Amino acid sequence: MADIVIPGPAGRLEVKHHAQINNPEAPTALVLHPHPLHGGTMNNKMTYTLYQSFYRAGFHVCRFNFRGIGKSTGEYDQGEGELSDTATVMDWLQVQYKDSANFWISGFSFGAWIAMQLLMRRPEIAGFVIASPPANKYDFGFLAPCPVSGLILQGDQDDVVEPSSVNNLVKKLHQQKDIKVAYEMIQGTDHFFLNKLPEVSKIVEDYLKNSV
Repeated sequence: MADIVIPGPAGRLEVKHHAQINNPEAPTALVLHPHPLHGGTMNNKMTYTLYQSFYRAGFHVCRFNFRGIGKSTGEYDQGEGELSDTATVMDWLQVQYKDSANFWISGFSFGAWIAMQLLMRRPEIAGFVIASPPANKYDFGFLAPCPVSGLILQGDQDDVVEPSSVNNLVKKLHQQKDIKVAYEMIQGTDHFFLNKLPEVSKIVEDYLKNSV
């Protein structure tokens, strides 16, 4: 696993990435962390769980700290700067893993919102895995239509993101043609998937192994 700093729109971006050394053509995934103003970092447990799940499923994988977090410079920018940070890291990944079969995006909470915005701007993204998308706090109406299939995870006892708001988002996505959105409502857990991270890992890995 490499821990490096790359140039970003607001200065430096702290990046961790892990290659499938024996398979340069493996797909590549970028995983985004939750809200920077609420303790979100790339070392968040759920973010790390997604990162590890992608790696175990055979992906090159990357996570990074948004501007103003850890060794990344700059200040929180209401999502616009964070989206720019994400686009910069995706550009870097496409150079770093130039032989990769395709690219996926993933994110937890605030990171899910940023992930889906990038997906709409980057036709090279082939799939997504998002967890606790904050559909009660941010507008996901830009997913009209969502161009690729993916997986959405939600805890049934989430008191940060109302499960009903995610249910409504999924219903809208299910109405769209030519994509399939898998939806897993995980029972007995909260916004952070407390005590359910092993279950999350299995769901994500099984999904990826059947989708790539």
